[in-house]
Amino acid sequence: MAGTAHQIPKVRGSRMLVIVACILAVGSALVFLPSSGELALLAVLLLILGAEFVNGWTDAPNAIATVVGTRSLSPRAALAMAAVFNLIGVMSGTAVATTIGTGIIDASAVSLTTVGGAMIGIIVWSSLAARWGIPTSESHALVAGLAGGGMASAGPSVLVWAGWKKVLIGLALSSFLGFGAGLCIMIAVYWLFRKAVPGKVRGLLRWLQIGSSAFMAFSHGSNDGQKFIGAFVLALLLGGAVPKFQVPIWVVLLCALVMSLGTSIGGWKIIKTLGTKVTNLKTHQGFAAELAAAGTITMASAFGIPLSTTHTISTSIMGVGAVRRTRAVRWGVTRELMIAWLLTFPICAAISWMAVRLIMLIG
Repeated sequence: MAGTAHQIPKVRGSRMLVIVACILAVGSALVFLPSSGELALLAVLLLILGAEFVNGWTDAPNAIATVVGTRSLSPRAALAMAAVFNLIGVMSGTAVATTIGTGIIDASAVSLTTVGGAMIGIIVWSSLAARWGIPTSESHALVAGLAGGGMASAGPSVLVWAGWKKVLIGLALSSFLGFGAGLCIMIAVYWLFRKAVPGKVRGLLRWLQIGSSAFMAFSHGSNDGQKFIGAFVLALLLGGAVPKFQVPIWVVLLCALVMSLGTSIGGWKIIKTLGTKVTNLKTHQGFAAELAAAGTITMASAFGIPLSTTHTISTSIMGVGAVRRTRAVRWGVTRELMIAWLLTFPICAAISWMAVRLIMLIG
């Protein structure tokens, strides 16, 4: 049930790292150097856009990993589709952005330095992980970075329980609902097509998977794409550029375009990891995994729950693979992914904490 073979382009990891390093260097220099309030705000906004670019590079490829892995679409066509539907998804609402901007740390107790330090932690960790082909969670990186930076600025009391409760709900949804939905949808697909002749349904399943991949890209934009919008508006609020937390349309467009740019340049190693290394996927299995993940993510976005799209699509792929037999899932690769997920929280929090303390010490 697979289409024509497509070759995944060679990874341009070094080029991507140079781009990200330049963004990080310029933003960090502006933060560390003595500057006016306007320049400090500009520096932090640049770092947020840098993190959004990394999000498009490292996280958005999850949306097309299965459609490329099953060869239903060429890598470049899949990236173009993902960039468009990510943009549409980002513009679909602001519930997740509001949770990130107001529900993770107390805005009244922190400063621009806090947000800048959080972005440094995200950019450093996610870029290194992407270089090794490890799909990290930008969601966990962002909340961990804000938490680490916030505690460096004002101590543990800066954390807001209402938002963290949503983060924990999102963690459960991405881990368990993603796996369970993938398993159930795969069983349903097998039952619906149990009497079908493979040659007659191959074309239908290919188009179904292309549609589910577009849905997955949309859902990524509706959740992950909104998270850095929340950080952007929080920086505007802390910098005195806006009187209250309200998301302007120009911020939505700017962040969406930056994320789409990162997606279009590509995250080929991550696509290869999720699309071919976790389990061998065929078209109908890719469709089931994407539909399960996208449905879970879209539901979470509607309630303003920031969850990890990386976790969700990864566990959905595991659920789909487990329907055949548990040995169909390469649990060694899965174990490496889980270790990376667990490390994201402490590493991003630690880098952000150190960045903020260093900025405060120099300032």
